Amino acid sequence: MPVTNKIREIRKEKGISQVKMAEDLQVTRQTINAIEKHKYNPSLELSLKIIKYFSMPIEAVFTLEEDDR
Repeated sequence: MPVTNKIREIRKEKGISQVKMAEDLQVTRQTINAIEKHKYNPSLELSLKIIKYFSMPIEAVFTLEEDDR
């Protein structure tokens, strides 16, 4: 089951640049870009940092897509 996220939408709503978010979370901008483009799923630790950063519940940021099997 793929995991999707709304990080880009939330980040833009809050007026945060990828560079600022990367600096605040101590990761590279490329990491934030890859996560936003669904090319990379963040570790559990980084996922928890992201939801804390946005002060949002995990369900508002990440979605576990249903498998069609």
